[in-house]
Amino acid sequence: MIRLLVLYGHPKDPAAFDTYYQEAHIPIAKKMKGLKKWTIGKVQGTPGDAPSPYYYVADLYMESREEFEQLLASPEGQAAVADVPNYATGGVTFLYTEVEDVI
Repeated sequence: MIRLLVLYGHPKDPAAFDTYYQEAHIPIAKKMKGLKKWTIGKVQGTPGDAPSPYYYVADLYMESREEFEQLLASPEGQAAVADVPNYATGGVTFLYTEVEDVI
């Protein structure tokens, strides 16, 4: 299983980020077909309460990186990627990771 980890930096306007992400970006991204799993979450802090460099995270899962590349090259994937600059004013990092269940 491959995960596309999306790490969002702190936006200039957190309330605007939250509203846009929920009301505009999720509906656009939901048009992508083939995801095995998709989770999202607002960062609540770090162990030891050190400041987090990230405001929000998203985890998208597929069986292979090749499937991800095909999905992101599709019109629906391109629309989702093109939408990111509309709300990610704090920057965004995309990382592919191989996922292995331990427990």
